[in-house]
Amino acid sequence: MAPKGPYKLCTVNKVPARAKILIGRVVEDVKEQYTIDYRANAETIGEVKAMCEKEQPDVLFCASMWTAEESEQIQQIARETVKGVKTMAIPHGLQVERGPDAVVEFLKEQWPGLVGE
Repeated sequence: MAPKGPYKLCTVNKVPARAKILIGRVVEDVKEQYTIDYRANAETIGEVKAMCEKEQPDVLFCASMWTAEESEQIQQIARETVKGVKTMAIPHGLQVERGPDAVVEFLKEQWPGLVGE
């Protein structure tokens, strides 16, 4: 069976190189089931609206470095900018507390429910 998608994905992460590496691992691990097209990263909350307007993502992830309040603000901006976008915040502190492998596993576990599979 062909992979589901493609899904356009954007991230909001203060360290874009880290976002690219982690999302690259997720994309590789799920490529048999899903086609994920990683489009862009915003490094600040102020960049989220412009990124969403330009990329029109299907899915947006907030990195674990953002507080719950910041993550909610980021997700609200995305939802107001792109009709139907699916958003998710990685639990605050997950990267620091449990490392990048935990983030990758979290994203892989959450993906099917997020995209409605």
